[in-house]
Amino acid sequence: MDVPSMARVYDYILGGAHNFAADRAVGSQIEKLVPGLPSVARLNRRFLGRAVNYLMDQGVRQFLDIGSGIPTVANVHEVAQHRDPAARVVYVDKDPVAVAHSQLMLSHNENAAIVHADMRDPEAVLASEEVGRLLRFDEPIGLLMLLMLHWVPDSDDPRKLVAGYRDALPAGSFVVMTHVAKDQIGDNVDKAADVVNRSSSADQMHMRDHAQVSALFDGFELVEPGLVGCGEWRPDGPGDIAAEASMNMFLYAGVGRKA
Repeated sequence: MDVPSMARVYDYILGGAHNFAADRAVGSQIEKLVPGLPSVARLNRRFLGRAVNYLMDQGVRQFLDIGSGIPTVANVHEVAQHRDPAARVVYVDKDPVAVAHSQLMLSHNENAAIVHADMRDPEAVLASEEVGRLLRFDEPIGLLMLLMLHWVPDSDDPRKLVAGYRDALPAGSFVVMTHVAKDQIGDNVDKAADVVNRSSSADQMHMRDHAQVSALFDGFELVEPGLVGCGEWRPDGPGDIAAEASMNMFLYAGVGRKA
C-alpha cells in the first residue's frame, strides 16, 4: 500500500475511491504537469464503452481485458452485460490490491472474474481457471489492452506479446488498444513519465509513435477509422471529445479484427 500502483493511480485520476496515499501523491504530481490528464482518462473510458458496444454489435459476447486495473463504473462487464446479461468477462491484472478489490466487486457476478497474473505471460493467463470457465475459444473473443502496452519495454517485445494472445484467438475475434502517443505530446508529458518511472520500479512507461503502435496490430485488420486519436474513434456524443484538441490525440486508439 505504500508503493504506488498505476492501476490505483488511474483509479484516482478517474475520481475513484480504490486508491491509497502513495497513489494519490503520484497522481497529483502528474496532474500538475498535465492538467488535462483527468480528461484523457475519461476519454479512454468513453472509448472503452464505444469499442465494447461496437464488438457487441458484431456479435461478440465474451471479453478478455488485459491490465484491467479496478473494474469501476462503466467498465467492460457493465457495458456488455447491460446489453446482454449473459455476456462473459475475464479481467487480468498483476496488482494484488486491484485484484482483491475486483474480487469483492465481482463476487456476485457469475459471468465476470479476475485473474491475478502478469500480462507478459500469455500462457499462464490463457490457462487460468477463470479463462477456462468463462471463455469459449470456438467463438469470437474481444481482447482489450487499454493503456497497457506502453508499460511493456521493447526488451519484452510487445509485438510478440500481442501475437501470443492473437494466435490463441479464434477467427472473427477483435483486439482493442489505447497507447500513449509519443509523437503527439509535449515536454510536460515526458516529465510526467519521469515522475511515474521514478515512483515505481514495477511500472515504467515506454511511449511509442504512430508507426510503432500500428505495428502492434500485426495480424489484425484495423476497423475504420483506423489508428487515430482516442477522441476521434467513432465519437457519438459531446463527452467523447475533449474541448482541448491536444487531449483528443494524447492516446492512440484502434480496434482490429482477426480474419
